[in-house]
Amino acid sequence: MLLRKIFSPTLVNRNFLKLSGNFNFAKMTNSIEDKIKEQGDVVRKLKAEKAAKEVIQEEVAKLKALKLELGPVEPKPKPAPESKPKPPANPEMEAKVKVQGDLVRKLKAEKASKDVIDEAVEKLKALKLEMNPPNPSQPQGGKLILKTAKGTRDYQPPQMAVREKVFAKIVNTFKRHGAETIDTPVFELKDVLTGKYGEDSKLIYDLADQGGEILALRYDLTVPFARYCAMNKISNIKRYHMAKVYRRDNPSIARGRLREFYQCDFDIAGAYDAMIPDAECVKIVQEILTSVDVGPFVIKVNHRGILDGIFEVCGVKEDMFRTICSSVDKLDKSPWEEVKKEMTDEKGLDEAAADRIGEYVRMSGGDELIEKLLSSKLAESKSAKQGLEDMRLLLKYCSLYGSGEVVSFDLSLARGLDYYTGVIYEAVLCGDAKDEAGEEISVGSVAGGGRYDG
Repeated sequence: MLLRKIFSPTLVNRNFLKLSGNFNFAKMTNSIEDKIKEQGDVVRKLKAEKAAKEVIQEEVAKLKALKLELGPVEPKPKPAPESKPKPPANPEMEAKVKVQGDLVRKLKAEKASKDVIDEAVEKLKALKLEMNPPNPSQPQGGKLILKTAKGTRDYQPPQMAVREKVFAKIVNTFKRHGAETIDTPVFELKDVLTGKYGEDSKLIYDLADQGGEILALRYDLTVPFARYCAMNKISNIKRYHMAKVYRRDNPSIARGRLREFYQCDFDIAGAYDAMIPDAECVKIVQEILTSVDVGPFVIKVNHRGILDGIFEVCGVKEDMFRTICSSVDKLDKSPWEEVKKEMTDEKGLDEAAADRIGEYVRMSGGDELIEKLLSSKLAESKSAKQGLEDMRLLLKYCSLYGSGEVVSFDLSLARGLDYYTGVIYEAVLCGDAKDEAGEEISVGSVAGGGRYDG
């Protein structure tokens, strides 16, 4: 009975507990529990032997008394339900969400076009998802929202009718120049694709391992074509291929930038006189854009050898050529100041070297510019001099083909893909296109290509 007195809520007994630091409470509790166990064994034995009822009841009463002496057993508290931790506050992200939300409301109030509103809403959803990412361990309930994946879209019958007409004109142009078509898989071994697209390699869609092969969705149609030629030992062919490609890019529906889209490829493989195939490709671009009536356009041309020569005479290390070229490639979307900042702050280029590059890449013109550069310091570079000679011949052939009026030699053109080795070109709309609100649409390039010697 001493144990119960110890737990009696009197001042004296509370002091006894406090002062008796060596009091072996656990040992005492164990002795009572041992007696309960022994008494329980006795009760079970008597029941197994079918002893007299009075004897069993007497032993059960002793067992109950022992349990009562031990005291009531407190039930274990139930664990509190696990609450979902709140993500840490991110004032910067919250501000971005607020600004984007205000923009969506403004566009709706102004009754902007559906495509513009949808694009703004998608950006808002992406920001909210970035601020509060879902917990993959918890099932996602709620109503299923029917929508296309980000960067993709459906095409209605009237839109498909227009597409079919455009595709027919493109195919007719390709065939008129003697091309035949092939088809390749929509996915390739990832090793085939990686290392061909420079900094854009991060935009390749990887696929989950489906049985030992590491695969990825095709980024373009050019690398699969090169793989096709190598596998089939084809050294001479004019081929066209029109199919969908996939890029994990930041989509912009208003500018026509999607993650799934068609490419219409035309390639000439083989050995030819210098610049004749290049001039024919430029001519094909001119014919197609004229036939589909997209409005005024210009085809910018440049040469990778000239760009490498610019980097060389400006003091860029050779192992930095491709990464600086990737920065120059952004001049069609960003002002020189931003491109220069990327070169110096992010990529570690000397500011004086960046300034010298800036003097070159803001030049454009025709034959007169080529002659000017051939008499400048740039001609000291062997690759630049050869590139300028090629460019002079290309412009001559373009003039003979009747495409010279829409061609411009532009040193800002870089094209970020690593596989180009010679002439590069890009067709750009001249900015007459406007949306429903009368605002000018900056679409950027609508066609591009170049030479890749292997």
